[in-house]
Amino acid sequence: MQLGIYTFGENGPTVSPSQRLRNLVEEIVLADQVGLDFFGLGEHHRPDYAVSNPAVALAAAATQTSNIRLSSAVTVLSSDDPIRVFQQFSTLDNLTEGRAEIMVGRGAFVESFPLFGHDLEDYDTLFAEKLQMLMAINEAENLSWPGSKHLPAVQNRGVYPRPYQDKLPIWLAVGGTPQSAVRAGTLGLPLALGIIGGEPIRFKPLFDLYRDAATKAGYDAAQLETSLNVHGFVADTSQQARDIYSGPHNEVMTRLGSERGWPPATRAQFDAMSSPTGALFVGGPDEMADKILAHHEIFGFSRITIQMAIGHLDHASLMKAIELLGTKVAPQVRKALG
Repeated sequence: MQLGIYTFGENGPTVSPSQRLRNLVEEIVLADQVGLDFFGLGEHHRPDYAVSNPAVALAAAATQTSNIRLSSAVTVLSSDDPIRVFQQFSTLDNLTEGRAEIMVGRGAFVESFPLFGHDLEDYDTLFAEKLQMLMAINEAENLSWPGSKHLPAVQNRGVYPRPYQDKLPIWLAVGGTPQSAVRAGTLGLPLALGIIGGEPIRFKPLFDLYRDAATKAGYDAAQLETSLNVHGFVADTSQQARDIYSGPHNEVMTRLGSERGWPPATRAQFDAMSSPTGALFVGGPDEMADKILAHHEIFGFSRITIQMAIGHLDHASLMKAIELLGTKVAPQVRKALG
């Protein structure tokens, strides 16, 4: 099983986008050095996030790393150009000699739609068409597209550079939407399930739907990769982890909640969500490893990624957490799973 982290590259009033991006490169390099398997970077178009183009930010660390897989988490494909997305990540794949991936999704944040001239009424159809084109580009060097509602015709044109790998891994990220899980299974794409609230076990039916859909479509569901993407943090002790992470996490949840109608986040809620069955993976190294293994038994995922860099979390604490995740947590998980 692979263990990694993802982030949206948030910056705050005391951290400029320039500083946040340079810190981000240090985080990716350290994650590689301590033996983590994956680093994902999300796309946003808001003042509180420093990353609007994950491929560019990942490329800044590409040649300073050796083993870690680098991916978007996610690329908002609905509002992007699938040809350019493929070219950007194929370039990254060549820089890393085969360590790039693309994680695509419809987007939980919608600022990119009006920014690039798209209608939110087309939220799903945009994604469906562009995903089909992205998959077609990945399959063959020359693209022939007949033209569709949102994409112009392309007559047998080559798309370059081709990736270092035979094909770029394309993951489909979903929240709690059953239709999205079914779509991933029907297309035979790896599934990344994001969980930010509630008890994770409640989301297991989405994995079941995904595997059932894959089987019905003729794929071997046992061979398809799956990922659990969660919020969490690790420190030397459980109390330290909760004290460090609760403030930044609750600030973000409260800020987003004010936009979406959620009540303010509280420490009591945070502590409850950090329980063994809660959505937050927060604790000391042993506690973190135990929770990962318990949920692996439930879901059978092949990868888990943890969003530790959230809100205005200080860089030193984050670097320490990355070190602990790679040197203390990952070895326990790998040993337990053989």
